[in-house]
Order: sequence, then C-alpha cells, then structure tokens
Amino acid sequence: MYERLLIRYGDLNLKGKNIKYFIDKANHLIREKLSGINVGFDFRHDRVYIMLNENDPLVVIERLNRVSGLYSYSLISKCAIDMDEIAHLALEMIVEKTRNLPTTFKVETKRADKNYPLTSQEISPIVAGKILSVAKNLTVDVHHPELTLNVEVRNDGAYLFMGQIKAMGGYPVGIGGKGMLMLSGGIDSPVAGYLAMKQGVEIECLHFESTPMTSIESVQKAIDLVEVLAKYAPHDKIKIHIVPFATLHSAIIANIPEPYIITIMRRMMYRIAEVIMRKNDCLCIINGESIGQVASQTLESMKCINLVTQALIIRPLAIFDKLTTMKIAQEIGTIEISNRPFEDCCTVYLPKNPVIRPSVELAEYYETLLDYKPKIDESVVNTKTLLLRTSKHFDITGMGISVGEGLSNENH
Repeated sequence: MYERLLIRYGDLNLKGKNIKYFIDKANHLIREKLSGINVGFDFRHDRVYIMLNENDPLVVIERLNRVSGLYSYSLISKCAIDMDEIAHLALEMIVEKTRNLPTTFKVETKRADKNYPLTSQEISPIVAGKILSVAKNLTVDVHHPELTLNVEVRNDGAYLFMGQIKAMGGYPVGIGGKGMLMLSGGIDSPVAGYLAMKQGVEIECLHFESTPMTSIESVQKAIDLVEVLAKYAPHDKIKIHIVPFATLHSAIIANIPEPYIITIMRRMMYRIAEVIMRKNDCLCIINGESIGQVASQTLESMKCINLVTQALIIRPLAIFDKLTTMKIAQEIGTIEISNRPFEDCCTVYLPKNPVIRPSVELAEYYETLLDYKPKIDESVVNTKTLLLRTSKHFDITGMGISVGEGLSNENH
C-alpha cells in the first residue's frame, strides 16, 4: 500500500543562514545510509521523499534511524486528485490501522497546489463524509481524534499519510566539528559518544589499556563498542586510539596514596587525551561523566581533574541519572557489550575510600612523586590507531598479543 516515505528534517528555524549546509549534510547522510537498498530519492527544499520500490519500509526506517538531523517519517500512499479515489485509498489505510474497531478520526488537508479549485477547508469535510458513508465504525472528532488522516494536494497527485514515526533528531553528524571521546568500556561513555554524534559532532575514540593489569578482553569491549557506534558515523567507520597506560598506571598505584589514586589517574588521562585530541584536529574532549555518580565525578573532583587541561570538555551525561543512560544504551545496542565482566583502567584496583573532595594542592604535590612527563610522552608515542567499521568485526583477542606489542596503524 505504501509506496514512499516522507522524511522531515530537524527544526530548520534554528539553522538561519546555514539551512542549505544543514540540509545538504543531512541529504548526503541519507544517501549514504541507504546505499545498497534499491530506493529512489526526491529531495525537496524542506523534506525528502524516499520511493520504496517495494522494499520493506521497516528496513529503510532502521537505516534512517542512524541519521542524525532528521525529525520524523511518515509512510505515504499516493493517488490521483479525485475525491472518490482519495476517500477509497484513505479508507484502506484506516481499515489497516483500526481493524474495523470503533475509532474517532479527522481529516487535515494541505493544498500545496494553489491552482486546485477546492480549498483545504473544503476538501477535508468532503473526504470525511465519503469515508463515513462506508465505515460505520468511525466517528469524527476534530479536537481529540484517535487517528488523523493527512491529505496533501500537490501538482502531481494527492499524498495521504497517518501519524509520524520519530526519527533520531539532533543535527547531521559532522556539522558541529570533531571531538575525542574518552571511551572506557562501561555503559556511560558509548552513550555519551552517541549523544555527541546526535548533536552533530563527529567522534574519534580514545581508550586507555593497561594489559596485563587489565585483560585484553577489556580492549575488545572497547573495539566492539566502537563498531556499534560506527553505525551512526559518516561512512560507518570511526577511529579508535588505544593508549598503552600500564607503565603510568603502575607508577600511580605504587606511589600515590590510595584515596588519590583515581584523581591522579584521571589527571594523567586528561593530559594524554588533550595531546592526542590536538594531534587529530579535534575541538573538544567528550566523556561519560555524570555529576555525583562516582567519587571522581563530584563537582570538586571534576574541577580538580579539569585543571590539568585547557581543552574544552563536553559531558553529555552530566545531569543524567543512570536509568536514563541505561535506557539509551539498550536502544543503541551497547549495553550488553558494556556489561561484559572485564575491568578497564577506571574500574580495576579501585581504592576503598576514594577522596570525593580532592585538594588541588595535594594532587599537585602527589604528582611530584612521579616522573610522569616522560611516561606521558611514551604513552602518546606508542598509541596505536585502528579504523573500525560497523560491518566488520575486528578480533584482538585471537591475535595472542598485548596491545602495546603489536598493533599497527592499519585500517580494519
């Protein structure tokens, strides 16, 4: 019955003079994500029509749900601009939706073709009357209907649809520049990366590995998470930078008083992240921190940790509760990977009583107990980069190597 899909962009009123750039970026992503499916495209100034060509609409919508910057979809049926044909097609659509159960409805008409002799206000009651003469289970309710039939009269025919399917929303990924996501392996950071992409920020990922202090499987978790996130990225691919952190990690554990281990570790990670961020032309650091969730995420802790960097820090989950984050992780398909029982740098060797209001002066003093600058330089120099695609599965665990021993800067 449905031969095309109507796509609406996000709120164009917010784009001002950048509307054309926004639409061009969104249209490019639409074409890219639907590649390999035999569909047609009709790009208009404020919307897109996808000709389904007998493809399953759900398959097309699943692909489009990876495109940020789209507001909603509607399945469209088209017929000639004839009141009887419109009513007949509308009745088929309503019967499919209601299964002949008692239902209230109304007709809303938009006359895009101003040359058509009937106005929108005249078309709606005519169509409703023809439907009511046949469908005894229907009654009109213009204020609070259970169903709204939309009729758009255009130059090339009448377009009929009922309801809207919510799209991803946000802005087309890449329109907001590029950020470096600090990706642990837990639930929060991949959700933060997804939300950043949803707001138009392209991402690269940064993962700190501490093998053999942490297992190689924790690195695999990070790789698998990136492959899921790549569904939402341009060309279905994202880079991950894997930082060898074991030397610095060991020095922190050996030399820093236990309550300050996490504080100092995070300060070191931010220093490294800023260097790698700038080397890769990123505009910000993104992480999954949420206020008060753990000791290193109190406002006092975040302030103390932030002081080591001049980079812009974006925290998409700053005011989210855990249940909200978990719901998004479930929706985007990362939660099962994150729940694998392999600890990363941020969860292994956790102190029993971490400081929640760290002193900046004490943190700076404890760092004098470490000769950390050469270790940071070593970590940066030995960072390995993988280009991961959502359609391929890169298996590090089957290689039988430590990350620091053998990965090359190859595309996978």
